[in-house]
Amino acid sequence: MGHFNNFKTTVYCVAQILERMDLETLKKQYNFIEKYVGLDKVYLEPYREGHWVDKDKMKSFIEFFKERNVEVAGGFTTVVPDLDKEDEKRQRLFGTFCYTNSKMREYIQKVSEYCAEQFDEVILDDFYFTNCTCEDCLKAKGDKSWVEFRKELMKDVSENLVVGPAKKVNPNVKMIIKFPNWRESYHATGYRPDVEKNIFDMVYTGTETRASAYQDQHLPTYLSYSLVRWMDDASGGRNHGTWFDTYQCWPVDDYLEQGYLSAFSKPEEITLFQWTDLFENKLVTPLGLQFKRIDKMLDRTGKPVGIPAYIPYASQGENHVEDFLGMQGFALYPTPLFPDSGSVLVTESSLCDEKIFEKLKDYLIKGGKVFVTPGFMAKAPEKEWKDLSSAYLTGRKLSVTRYYKTDDPAGYLENVEPVLFADIQHSNNMSWSLLNGGAGEYHTSLFLKDGYGKGQMYLVNIPENPSDLSRVPVWAFDAIKPVFNYGGVYVSAPNVSVFHYDNDMVILYAHVTGQAHPVHATIHVQSENAKITQYFDGWYPFKEKELELQKREFGYDLQKNTELVADVILNPGEFYEFKIQK
Repeated sequence: MGHFNNFKTTVYCVAQILERMDLETLKKQYNFIEKYVGLDKVYLEPYREGHWVDKDKMKSFIEFFKERNVEVAGGFTTVVPDLDKEDEKRQRLFGTFCYTNSKMREYIQKVSEYCAEQFDEVILDDFYFTNCTCEDCLKAKGDKSWVEFRKELMKDVSENLVVGPAKKVNPNVKMIIKFPNWRESYHATGYRPDVEKNIFDMVYTGTETRASAYQDQHLPTYLSYSLVRWMDDASGGRNHGTWFDTYQCWPVDDYLEQGYLSAFSKPEEITLFQWTDLFENKLVTPLGLQFKRIDKMLDRTGKPVGIPAYIPYASQGENHVEDFLGMQGFALYPTPLFPDSGSVLVTESSLCDEKIFEKLKDYLIKGGKVFVTPGFMAKAPEKEWKDLSSAYLTGRKLSVTRYYKTDDPAGYLENVEPVLFADIQHSNNMSWSLLNGGAGEYHTSLFLKDGYGKGQMYLVNIPENPSDLSRVPVWAFDAIKPVFNYGGVYVSAPNVSVFHYDNDMVILYAHVTGQAHPVHATIHVQSENAKITQYFDGWYPFKEKELELQKREFGYDLQKNTELVADVILNPGEFYEFKIQK
């Protein structure tokens, strides 16, 4: 029995550490990790960057963990030093392999076989890509694009140098590929989840977001949840776990939020990288406590659900705009699979699907709701776009200091902090703007509606800096969320994410920002007969409480609307669980 009901906690230990580790030190560090996190499984690395751990030494480590009822698996990292003088000419960022070089091809096969001999499960750390542009690679590439060349190259490497040889040595071995946190660049470096999911037995997802404002990968915190959801669909349900580290995490909440959102995505495993970075680290000490709280919450939840954000395989454009929306309470579920019905968000990345307009028109004709970003509109073929909407980009930018809700005769919010938006114009009374942003005597549309067939398409104007979504007043978002929500439930609050599950459970998380303080939040349920129950764990004198609901009537999209609302207070860095029955 593991420490938690809904996931295993695991730790990865790199080869360089194991090379110089002794059992007494291992015991001391194990006691710390077991106390503060709870260790269910460990990944031990026989090879990394030219470092090979002796098999007999590895056996002693394996025995150590098995004696403590800790599962043991292996792993390796595909980085290698120059094997000879000739390798100095190669262009290998981070020491990744040049897979056109025969010596390196032989070397990685040897690494894979070495690990498979020792373990029945082996995971590849996320340096399993190629960026080499040496003369050998240029010759092998020929007239192909880098994307096409690397896609074919890494398929060959996976089948014939990594997975195939490993299974020949150990037919029982399960091989796992860990995909990095930078999904938008997978195809540029040879990562192909659509292909590799059928070669490897399982996949893993990197959920490292770190201090999002200061780290070098430009990743919003919501990615720790959203990428797992995308990968679960991308892998055909073979996603095995999540993986994050302690690096560039200031303050401590930046580290913990990676863990919270990873857990909210409901993976089988949560892996912490890496062993000695966790030992006596203040970032780690609260983790076990918080995981226990989340685990109890997850006991009550079903499968994660949300509005599909269509991000096809091998796509890029408006990278992570869906994550910035997720940080402001839009419950999104990124996926490479276009949905059959309901609602869908399309971004510039969606245009990488050559049949996107065919799919959109069919979807709308059947009654679907489509939410579109300015990036999609800007890059869409003009003829195709004009068939759906009268909206167009003027090329100007507007620093919005006033918001106006079309359905409210007195719905103006003046003199707010400026946010820069694209200027979007449209044909009056052909398209209908539900929210406008202005400055001086001028305004532009921020949320625009078009009809098509039985469906509706909404253009969501995103700030030029997507992070500025956090500066848009909650009052203005309330002109968008009545239609852009999942399951008729939305939340009015700044910097709060909403996580839905298919059994009507909802988790709210208030992100820790530069202005961290408690916030009032309003839960909206689009029903005249609903019930909201809040659940409590720990020191609370009661385990659950039914919230008091107030009836609210308002005009929206030229119609009368009724909903029930409840007010709650959310503390930054805390998570809250509700059952919403309609």
